[in-house]
Amino acid sequence: MTDVTVVRYSYEGEKFEILVKPDPALDYKMGKKKDISSILIADEIYTDSGKGTKPSTEKLLKAFKTEDVNEIAEIMLKKGDLNLTTDQRRKMLDDKRKQIISFIAKTYVDPRTHLPHPPIRIEQALKDGRITIEPQKSVDEQVPEIVDKLRSIIALKSENLDLEITIPAQYASQSYAVLKSVGSLKKEEWQNNGSLKAILEIPAGARPNVIDRLGSITKGSATVEVMK
Repeated sequence: MTDVTVVRYSYEGEKFEILVKPDPALDYKMGKKKDISSILIADEIYTDSGKGTKPSTEKLLKAFKTEDVNEIAEIMLKKGDLNLTTDQRRKMLDDKRKQIISFIAKTYVDPRTHLPHPPIRIEQALKDGRITIEPQKSVDEQVPEIVDKLRSIIALKSENLDLEITIPAQYASQSYAVLKSVGSLKKEEWQNNGSLKAILEIPAGARPNVIDRLGSITKGSATVEVMK
């Protein structure tokens, strides 16, 4: 059946399984859905759903400290392994690849030019290196190992820049929120006329994005200079 999948969870050598609806279960695991009862195919906990075998009450209490099916299912969905459908895995893999490429482009630069690699170059390097991406692992968990592998294909360096930024008064408030979201404000000076002067530390690869965002907000009136 395509409308049923399995969540597996292990505790001290004991294995537990629940049957769930694939898309609602994935939404729950991703934090998009909260109603656990609408996800379960059956109000049952199994040791092997294929054989229909079930754990004893003692084993449930030892592993989950409860016999409540919904509470147990919640723990299993949060901590266990959801068996993804082919379509889910393909979509999650595509989304995760895009997130990783974007993160690398914003965080790392080519040490020869001090500019970020274009995303298409990073994507090609991932293909050339046959680098595996795990759809259910976070970007932070995967990037260090991926970058190590990419360095044999393209030059990558993690580098921070300090930008000296001046923003006219009429755009200062809106721009300030952007500055806080894209980097670390090392210094901020609000002038008597309402304009803002700031020193912002950012990953070098994020410079084009920061300049574009400030330019859009301030209609090109902000000044951004790299501090030496």
